[in-house]
Amino acid sequence: MIKPLFCALASFALLSAPQALAHCQVPCGIYNDNNVIESMHTDWVTIDKAAKTIKELQSDPATNAHQLTRWIVNKESHAQSIQDKVLNYFLAQRLKPATDEADSALYLEKLTLCHEIIVIAMKCKQSTDEVAVAKLHNLLHDFETHFGTKEEKSE
Repeated sequence: MIKPLFCALASFALLSAPQALAHCQVPCGIYNDNNVIESMHTDWVTIDKAAKTIKELQSDPATNAHQLTRWIVNKESHAQSIQDKVLNYFLAQRLKPATDEADSALYLEKLTLCHEIIVIAMKCKQSTDEVAVAKLHNLLHDFETHFGTKEEKSE
């Protein structure tokens, strides 16, 4: 009994290994802010649907155990995706420290917004709290206002 359980857990751990992001942090110009922000909105839609579905499935956890697990893993994956994009794309590459006093307030506002999104995405991973999911939605719209100003290239 223990060996099959161990094999199942080991298989699950291997299948749920974190994915590496495709962006290499080389200024290649392939990625643009608007596309990344749009993908963050898609992540949020998945989180919202997952949180609602998890609540529905919890009415009969024994019958819905597999689906519950899948939705929980999916919700956590998309919340992590938002965190990764803010950390690895926006904080590492797009948010530049202020060079003068006039830019300091805007820099701090953007930095604070990045931190808020990372923290609230973490709360969305940890629960199905509707308030946290709604707050993430609002923060993403604020984020788009602050970072989604770069014009797309037409080719």
